[in-house]
Amino acid sequence: MSEADRLLRLLTERDQTLAVAESLTGGLVAAELTAVPGASRVFRGSVTAYATVLKRDVLGVDGTLLAERGAVDPEVASQMAAGVREVLGADWGIATTGVAGPEPQDGRPVGTVYVSAVGPAGAKKTVALRLNGDRAEIRRESVRSVLELLSSELRKDGRAQDTEQNGGI
Repeated sequence: MSEADRLLRLLTERDQTLAVAESLTGGLVAAELTAVPGASRVFRGSVTAYATVLKRDVLGVDGTLLAERGAVDPEVASQMAAGVREVLGADWGIATTGVAGPEPQDGRPVGTVYVSAVGPAGAKKTVALRLNGDRAEIRRESVRSVLELLSSELRKDGRAQDTEQNGGI
């Protein structure tokens, strides 16, 4: 079973939806999700905001943040995830931003990637990655990492709910 399969099953079990904001992955996250039969039950859609101005104008990323730090930044990733969640009306938003190469960007070396997941009740996690390989490998690993990040957050959230329901701490 692929990571996309696992993630979509977890979302289906929770009756929650997902939206995706992508930069360096250029639609690969959405493609991976929609390759799974039945993805439409939980996948709302995606925004490929490759241009920095779209991160600001479509996803609501703070313009000052973008001007000061550039698009390859953990807070930008988090704001992209929150923005796509809001724009597409989903329970969860995930985002990718980074440098796939071949050249550095915004003073960040090739392989610098940030993935983020933002969900209900203030759930938010961003992970910094330092990836090796060529452009295609960096993009593939970014896709796997963002799907794994949300799967992990959903499993953690599920365990917390189970503990609460069973009278645990």
